[in-house]
This record gives sequence, C-alpha cells and structure tokens, in this order.
Amino acid sequence: MANTQQRLISADDHMDLNVLPPDLWTSRLPQKFRADAPRVVQAEDGPWWEANGARISPSGRKAAANKDHGLGFRPGIARQRLEDMDKDGVYSSVIYGPPGGIRFPDRAMTDACLVAYNDWALEFNSADPNRLLTLALLPGHHPEVATAELLRVAKAGHRGAVIDLFETTVGPLYYPPWENFWAAANDAGIPIHFHLGGGAHSLHGAASSWSMPAYVSIIPMQMDECLPGMIMSGLLERYPKVKIVLGESGLGWIPYVIERMDFEYRNYYERMKDYRTKEVPSFYWKRQMFATYEEDNFGLRHIDDIGVGNVMWASDYPHGDTTWPHSQKHIMESPLGQLPEAARRAVTCDNAARVYAIK
Repeated sequence: MANTQQRLISADDHMDLNVLPPDLWTSRLPQKFRADAPRVVQAEDGPWWEANGARISPSGRKAAANKDHGLGFRPGIARQRLEDMDKDGVYSSVIYGPPGGIRFPDRAMTDACLVAYNDWALEFNSADPNRLLTLALLPGHHPEVATAELLRVAKAGHRGAVIDLFETTVGPLYYPPWENFWAAANDAGIPIHFHLGGGAHSLHGAASSWSMPAYVSIIPMQMDECLPGMIMSGLLERYPKVKIVLGESGLGWIPYVIERMDFEYRNYYERMKDYRTKEVPSFYWKRQMFATYEEDNFGLRHIDDIGVGNVMWASDYPHGDTTWPHSQKHIMESPLGQLPEAARRAVTCDNAARVYAIK
C-alpha cells in the first residue's frame, strides 16, 4: 500500500496505445487475423502502430501533441505504474483505455482486438488487483456483440467495462435494441462506463487552431443526452443494480440537467404514455450514476446539488494535464480542500471504493 497522507483513488486514468506491448495483437489474435493484425513497425522517425498499412499512433513514446512534459511517466508496465502511483500517494487507479477506444478499419478485426486487449488488461491488473483496475473495452456497434463480451469479461474477473456512446449502429444505448445488454449488465454487477469523446457536431479540434480549445471546452457536455436518456427511458428503474460512470465528464453542467429533468418530468407527467418512472429523475441519478472530474472548481462549489456521493476525483495520469505527482497538494489547494473531511474523503476515495469494491 502506498504511504499517503490520505488514501486516494483516481477514478479516471488511462492506458494509451503508445504504451501497449508491441506484440499485443500479433501474439494474441486468432490465427486467421494475425497476418493483418495491428503491429508496430520501425520508421525513420521511430516505431509506429500500423493497421492496413496506415499509421495509427507512435509506439513507446508520446505523440508530439501529448507529451508528458518530462515527468517520466511509466504507465505500461504494472510494477512501474504502481511505483508512479506511490510517488503520487494514489492507492488505486481506475484505468480507461486509449481515448477514442481501439478501432481499426475491419470491424471483425476490431472486435477480436478488444478481446485480446481485455485479456491482457486482466493480466496487467493481476500485479495488484486491489490497486490496478484496467477497465474492459466493449464493442459498441451492436448490442449482441457487446453483451457477449460483457458477460465474458465479467466472468473472467473484470470490475468494470467501457462502451462508446456514439459507436452504435442500431440506435442510442438507451433505446429498445439495447434492453438485453442492460439486463446482462444488471446481472453481471459491474459498472458500465461512458467516457468523454465524440458527439460534437460543429466543432472539431485541430492542432494549432482556435478550434482545439473551443472543442475541448465543450466535449464533456456531449454526455448530456445519455444522462436523461438512461434515466427517463426507465432503464435504471428496471435494472437497479446497473451503475453508470461518466468518465471525464466534469461536474458543472450536471446540476442544471438534474434540475431540468425533474422540472420537465413534472411538467410532462400526464403526457408520458409509453413510459413514466415511478420516482423523479434525480432519484435514479443519486442511486446509480457517478461522474468523474479533474479540474472543475465551479462544479465543486455546487457539489451539494450534484450529490457528494456521486462524484469521483481523478488525476488523469498519464495525460499532460495530470496532477501527478502532486495530487495531494492539488486537492488541498482546490475547492475540494475546503469541503468537510468526510465529503472530501468520499470524493477522493470512498465513492470509488464502493463502486469498484476496493478494499
């Protein structure tokens, strides 16, 4: 266990493509996929991940736009990652996969790559299962494929899974084709995660352009539809064991949506003929949904309107805006440091410990 002033659990860290083992897919995919498997090739400017002859990401180093600013992150080897966590006073780390997921041109190939990644992630976690929680990645294009992989990874021992809100080809995740998926999630008993990314229509960030900060400013709010969708469709009412985590969603926009949902629920109460939840929407938010954040002073000042029990702090290691290795100091200097000790402990540790059964 890390020697810390206060036990911290970071609820949103990452395992980027550049730190994955170069032979991850060439050594693990079924034989029929191996000839075309994503692989690392040596180029004049260093090693690159390639699929179908196209470059995807650097391997073994950060992309130029996402450097670690000389901090010396070591996220891809379990022992070294644990040492980095100790330096930051972080006890456990919930680890999302690469931003944007793992996608290659061929869908069957992508599905097979996700299976291989999920198996490797379990091996990575086995170095210390109470401290390393690399989440499984689910194929989001079709509910039957997603359900099969969800049941497989839950049985194998994964403690959470991520699915892309915007990948589906059969309607949003809170529409009828996904009913069996949520029934399976209810039975599996592991939290389902939606992570920031996608959903924007008119803003698309480009390097060295004003459009990048504009895009990054609003991208967490692209989760706004899934919040009322999951609740007002009745999914969370029908499946009370389902827990939903909004990864890197931030906080500030959430109180408005919760208040608006309750207002419109009452406003439309008699006109909802297909489905009407027994309780107001805020009830299901408080019971089953959680948000992670990194920098959100406005949201922290309104945390009582969100629910202290629904917020989880994250360091975002090893991305460029991480608070590593000064997370303890950063927490105490932010509005979080002004909260009562019990509330601060809930946000930085206790809530995540409850969601992920961390001892």
